[in-house]
Amino acid sequence: MKIALFSDSHGNHEQIVIPAADILIFAGDMTNCRSQSDDLEFNRFLGTLPHPHKIVIAGNHDNYLVRDRREAKALFTEAIYLQDEAVQVCGITIYGAPWQPFFNDLACDAFALPRGGPLKEKWDLIPAGIDILVTHTPPAGVLDLDGGIGHGCFDLTGAVARVQPKYHVFGHVHTQHGTVRHGPTISINCNVQGKKGRLRQALLLDYEPRA
Repeated sequence: MKIALFSDSHGNHEQIVIPAADILIFAGDMTNCRSQSDDLEFNRFLGTLPHPHKIVIAGNHDNYLVRDRREAKALFTEAIYLQDEAVQVCGITIYGAPWQPFFNDLACDAFALPRGGPLKEKWDLIPAGIDILVTHTPPAGVLDLDGGIGHGCFDLTGAVARVQPKYHVFGHVHTQHGTVRHGPTISINCNVQGKKGRLRQALLLDYEPRA
């Protein structure tokens, strides 16, 4: 099973090289804090891609989507939009959640919550038995450093340890990219924002089911 992964396109989705795969997962930040028309454009773009199954979550730059979850789900006619919910695709259970800690004074703050109780409440909704967890933020201590500062969420770290998904897919922190293993979970930061404005291509995951 092949799964293409990317995030943080920020309106540059037409420029991203996306490999063929059975499933496409987008981990948030399709726009630049703009309007419904930008989300509709991203949905149109998804419709041009050949992937049989497409999963999308929002990020802190996707301001319009934070207004109404039902409206957001209806907008994505070319993909399955997830917000604090799971879907089973090709026998794989995928859970998506867009939340992250407040980032900095210059960042857009859609789906941003204070650290501690408010974020923990969201992560507590993640059920056991999922195969792929998709969030916009990284967990604390995992591919989350920018300028020596960790921007990940400690309560998400705890939730990942509790749920133990096979894979945890995220983006958000542009200076980090790639794959690391922590215990039973393989963590993947799939953002496409490279150095000096150069865009990375989407990652391709050769999905391995649980033994």
